[in-house]
Amino acid sequence: MTTEQQLLTVVTAAVHTAAALVTRPSTTPTTGAELMAALAANDDAVSGVLRPALTAALPGSQWTSDEHGSGPMPGGDWWVVDPVGGNMNAVQGMPDWNIGVSLVRDGRPVLAVLYMPVAGETFTAVAGHGASANGVPLRVSAKTDLSLALTGTGQARPGREADRADRAGAAVAAMMRQALYVRVSVPVGHLLAQVAAGRMDVHWQFDNLRSHIAPVLLVREAGGTVTDLDGKPWDITSDGYLAAAPGVHAAALEALR
Repeated sequence: MTTEQQLLTVVTAAVHTAAALVTRPSTTPTTGAELMAALAANDDAVSGVLRPALTAALPGSQWTSDEHGSGPMPGGDWWVVDPVGGNMNAVQGMPDWNIGVSLVRDGRPVLAVLYMPVAGETFTAVAGHGASANGVPLRVSAKTDLSLALTGTGQARPGREADRADRAGAAVAAMMRQALYVRVSVPVGHLLAQVAAGRMDVHWQFDNLRSHIAPVLLVREAGGTVTDLDGKPWDITSDGYLAAAPGVHAAALEALR
């Protein structure tokens, strides 16, 4: 039987191969049609490599690349893939984009790979066995003072609903009054990986999308505290989450309340 560590090797190789197919158009898109075509081309190219490689590596496994999906998942083994996290950044010529893969087994994440090609960093995790970046073990920050914390959040999916925007803005303002700074950017996976690496201290979302599973697992396996926004343990069905260094998690949760 294929072990999770063997699968991690296969996934990492496939992700590196797929990343080479992500391209930027010769001219920056200026219409909705041009933008959607460029985004779809990158997603399709990456999925075209990853889907056959991953499903072949784990016979009987299933696939979803619905990066904005949420809620419970069917039983069995599922490859949950965000073909290009921060695809808009890639299309616009910015460096913050990644490819993220998680394996969810009977509703529980068991492994994760997040590859940042421009930074040259590959983040990996296996449930119960820790997280690493380029083979070096990761550990979250040891900070205990929220006033010294680097915090972040992001717009997890497009949308202009007034209540969602107001809630996100109020949370940023609340955290700005407590933390050293607040970074608001995408892709969310980039910020979560920085928390796992101890470079940032806090990340929160009012969304809990399937594309977040891999980077949230990175934080948890690096020793971070991950809960929903009521302080209950995180799982893939939570409405939102707070992923933080243990020493600042409680203060960050209070700030968001």
